[in-house]
Amino acid sequence: MRRRPAGPRGASVTGGRAAEECHGIATGAADGEWLTRGKDGRLTLYAPTGGGLLRWTETTVGGPEWSGPRFVPVAGLTHLTVVQGANTYVHFLGRRERPGPDGGRNVDIVHAVQYQTGLAFSDWRSLGSPHRDPEKAGPPVAPSATVAPDGTVHVFLRGEHGGLALRREAPNGTWRAWENLGGGGIGARPAAIALTDGRIEVCAAAETGVLVWRQPAPGGDFTGPRGFSLRPVPGTVAALETGPGRATFFWTDAESGGAAAWRAGGWPVALGGTPAGRPYAVLRTSLDGYDCVVLACRDRDGAAVLGMGGTENEDAGFWWYALAESCQGAPALALDGRGRVVMALIGTDGRPRVARQEEGDGLALTRWDTLGS
Repeated sequence: MRRRPAGPRGASVTGGRAAEECHGIATGAADGEWLTRGKDGRLTLYAPTGGGLLRWTETTVGGPEWSGPRFVPVAGLTHLTVVQGANTYVHFLGRRERPGPDGGRNVDIVHAVQYQTGLAFSDWRSLGSPHRDPEKAGPPVAPSATVAPDGTVHVFLRGEHGGLALRREAPNGTWRAWENLGGGGIGARPAAIALTDGRIEVCAAAETGVLVWRQPAPGGDFTGPRGFSLRPVPGTVAALETGPGRATFFWTDAESGGAAAWRAGGWPVALGGTPAGRPYAVLRTSLDGYDCVVLACRDRDGAAVLGMGGTENEDAGFWWYALAESCQGAPALALDGRGRVVMALIGTDGRPRVARQEEGDGLALTRWDTLGS
């Protein structure tokens, strides 16, 4: 299997009609799945910007041209998380901060949905906050979220006393109240994953190690947290389903500084690399007939890095390649409508760039295309 990706050979794509605002510059990368594939096979890229977010959409399945950016206003948005359900609906969870009475501030979590590629968003709805006093909520972080196979959205946030708080939809579409799932010492946003057996699992780095919450059955209450004496760097945990109803968690190990893969019941496997303190983009796909995991991250020098190895076969080795393209935050990965791996990043200039899997064996990337403004 030819593993070495091609180096970036940057080019520019004009990308269709300009946004309704005066610029198309992102303020960084969103959290979660900010590169999504719709039911029609087209990819959409989302990024936060001043006063809201920006959206670019492929004009045809597989590209290479994109329309956008289109500006979606969200006043007071400070953090943005994007997740997609099995029904292809894209959900947006944001942390919103607005001036309050007496010089204070009102902080809440907001939610909106895009039901179809390129169409308008739903209205933004406030989900409130698990924190009675925003001043005691700790450093602001983006919410974590995942969508169960039945389409219900689950939102996770560091709650009171550093534990885990949950707000989720009921089957009838209404939202249940915030729930306290316990735990403590969570240092950053947790990683949540919806498994194909209908259950949800959550993994968080904490002061005491790793905490894991699980649903014994779809739609049920969460058990845990169960603690493990492991040392991930807070803010680096990502999750991927690597077997039926089985999650593998990826993170940066606090002792070695390299990537690691872990499944409950075993020990972490070192994957090497020198990633920075951000979550990984994770993707499972077939390469040359092999079931593979593809990871993307930002290294300590700010460059985008691509890694790959066999699914649940980490001991056989993992291969990393620096792509010589600097980025903000974590990159994103997705499969386009032709089944090709696509990697996206937000450049240091605030402009999105994308590269695709080339034809042929292994995983080599085409040149980087800069989406227009």
